[in-house]
Amino acid sequence: MISEPELKAVVKAGEEKEPIQNEQVLEEDSEEDAAAEEPGAGGEVYSVRSHVDHGLISGEGQKKKKKKKKPKKKKVQQTDPPRVGLSKIFSSGLYPEGEIQPYKDDNTWRVTSEEKRYSEKMAMEAPETTYQNIRRAAEVHRQVRQRARKFIRPGMTMTEIAEYIEDGTRALVEENGLDAGVGFPTGLSLNNCAAHYTPNAGDTTILQSGDVLKVDFGVHVRGRILDSAFTLTFEPTYDKLVEAVQAATNTGVREAGIDVRLGELAGYIQETMESYEVEVNGKLIPVKPIENLSGHSINLYQIHGGKSVLLVKNEDQTRMEEGDYFAIETFGSTGRGRVVDSVGILVVSCPTEPLTPVPQGDCSHYAKILDAPRVPLRLTSAKALLKSITSNFGTLPFCRRYLDRVGESKYLLALNHLVQQGIVQDYPPLCDVRGAMTAQFEHTILLRPTVKEVVSRGDDY
Repeated sequence: MISEPELKAVVKAGEEKEPIQNEQVLEEDSEEDAAAEEPGAGGEVYSVRSHVDHGLISGEGQKKKKKKKKPKKKKVQQTDPPRVGLSKIFSSGLYPEGEIQPYKDDNTWRVTSEEKRYSEKMAMEAPETTYQNIRRAAEVHRQVRQRARKFIRPGMTMTEIAEYIEDGTRALVEENGLDAGVGFPTGLSLNNCAAHYTPNAGDTTILQSGDVLKVDFGVHVRGRILDSAFTLTFEPTYDKLVEAVQAATNTGVREAGIDVRLGELAGYIQETMESYEVEVNGKLIPVKPIENLSGHSINLYQIHGGKSVLLVKNEDQTRMEEGDYFAIETFGSTGRGRVVDSVGILVVSCPTEPLTPVPQGDCSHYAKILDAPRVPLRLTSAKALLKSITSNFGTLPFCRRYLDRVGESKYLLALNHLVQQGIVQDYPPLCDVRGAMTAQFEHTILLRPTVKEVVSRGDDY
């Protein structure tokens, strides 16, 4: 290290040879700063300034060199239409938790139970049961529907709406065969049609300003299906119908829990829904729960898991259990409160008068039956189609547009044969009487060991 007297001598000698003016130093700052990065470069001026920068020479007007701040990484934002995969936004692999609701009554102890906390920890660490798969699917649903609700407007075709939702879902979930993708066909049922309608190829149906549109779509990650739905109107006549059904769904979510009997839960839903009326053309019409539709448990790669939550009180003593995964789904109607499929067959037989058949077009929804019987197929085309269905969808529901998308063509005969043989189940549109209006809301809940998580909850509903 050079001593202070030696430094002064160097400075003095430099001044006698060629005085360094303050202006010159300022002008040459950038050049000298660059030289400072390479030891030995810059000659006498570098030596003096280097020692000044390190505090060995003090003087007025001398300032310490500021370190350049590294630019902060910009947070990845979702686009509109949504196309950014969630793994780019949530790089940690941890996705937002849904709404947490504590259990009530005899199950409040679960919140602080060490045993139940341990059970939850084990569930999170197991790849097959981790909640992150469910939460990832739920976040995809929230982001897609947030933009879809702004996008959907009268004058659009049903196909245009369905493709907007499905393209967004595939992009955000980063579709990968049966590992991640669309959970089931996008339901866009209109007016008196309550469920199971999605456009087939060539459908030219256009959304009208007076329509009541049910938007029901799903996302799955490793077979954990997120199922949620909402209703849109574009003028106020049926706002009370929409309000009634949303309130009934929230009641079902609130009252659901471990050990709750399904028949009693249905009674709470019914009571809420029937407390509403809709005024149409000066006439008050009661809102009725659709008695032969229901919410349902969800199994791995299976949208209907075996347990059902009907919408009217009944004697079902089946209990909800720890670990159950449920879609709490309610439908309300200004009609008779019962639906038939598109060929006029009642979904559940009722002792009262039959409904008028309401044709709603071709069937669009299908699913391969779990543990379907092994039967000989006489059509070669049916064998080939079954192989395609199994490899592309497994037991997840699909529609005819999805078959078109994977390259199938002229498949209707083969598809109907698979239905007739009991290998594939068809799901025709389900409708109340003509002139009725129906609405739907749905949330997916997870009955964790310690708390109930409403995984699909968002700021919108």
